[in-house]
Amino acid sequence: MKFSSSRNGAIAALCLATGALLPAPATAQSTPYPSAGEKWQFAATIYGYLPSIGGKLSVPVDSASTGLSVSADQIIDSLKMTFMGTLDAHNGRWGAFTDVLYLDVGGNKSQTRDFSVGGSGLPASTTADVNLDLKGTVWTIAGEYRVISDPAMKMDILAGARYFGLKPTLGWSIYGDLGPIGSAGRSGSKEIDETVWDGIVGVKGAYAFGADRRWSVPFYFDIGTGQSDLTWQAAAGVAYSYHWGDLVAMWRYVDYNFKSDKNLQDMNFNGPMFGATFRW
Repeated sequence: MKFSSSRNGAIAALCLATGALLPAPATAQSTPYPSAGEKWQFAATIYGYLPSIGGKLSVPVDSASTGLSVSADQIIDSLKMTFMGTLDAHNGRWGAFTDVLYLDVGGNKSQTRDFSVGGSGLPASTTADVNLDLKGTVWTIAGEYRVISDPAMKMDILAGARYFGLKPTLGWSIYGDLGPIGSAGRSGSKEIDETVWDGIVGVKGAYAFGADRRWSVPFYFDIGTGQSDLTWQAAAGVAYSYHWGDLVAMWRYVDYNFKSDKNLQDMNFNGPMFGATFRW
């Protein structure tokens, strides 16, 4: 199954859902952190996120492991459920954060030719009824250490782990010439359950500018490996500080390359985020 999604209706609905996909940006206008052993300070961020989705997944549909491939943007048309949340805590130079994203999207298409069989083109008479349900969870947890802390710049280095779980379920009924698929593969349903954990290292922070330093440029980057070959994510944008917290606009990219023995070959999320950070 091949994912190559533009901002279709289902994914666009994610932008309307409150949620967080990144740890709260360390806006430079924030109150300086106290010495270790004193008061903890916390930040929670909510975001609307509008990503495009790309990726490849192999789904065998018969005893010969013939692959059926579809484009998710041609099928997914509804958001069933989403949850996103993040929390960042600091005490002196030390801190920790966690963020989680869960989504459940799906859709169906009748008499479509937006699929391929065995990696080859379709005979002219072939169509299919296809339905797709996609559930996914991305969870990051890490410790932080502040290496720069002054009025213009705050920067933390981080180390931790990221979990990625994806469970797509594809159903199909093929009509016409089946090509390489035997009669047993004419219709059916297949669920793939992929779960990986990776260690990550990275950096996050913000650079403040302007006469009162209320404007800042938040940034985030991490990279890691483990059960996947490579995973990395990057984000940057602009924020404006108020007494209660910050308004934030960022662009975020998340990329996964999986090991060759996985059904899921790669996946990425790429798009803008708009949100607010609350501090206490």
